[in-house]
Amino acid sequence: MVYWIWVLIVGAIIGLLAGVITGRGGSMGFLANIIAGLVGSTLGQAIFGSWGPQMAGMAIVPSVLGAVILVLVVSFILGFFNRKNA
Repeated sequence: MVYWIWVLIVGAIIGLLAGVITGRGGSMGFLANIIAGLVGSTLGQAIFGSWGPQMAGMAIVPSVLGAVILVLVVSFILGFFNRKNA
């Protein structure tokens, strides 16, 4: 049980870092940070591997890189649809 709480906390921190790095994290809430962190971690480790320091089973550097990619792609897609509807 404690492990899953730790995973959620680390996922939220990774998502928060991705939002700060991209400058698009201002509108992201706590739940969105967790989702971006966990999905970004999976994406980053699939692309870049599991190297560097790890917390809660997530390699920090590839996880942050994956979350940054995820936030940029989602922001681009949402921005495209918002421009199209405006």
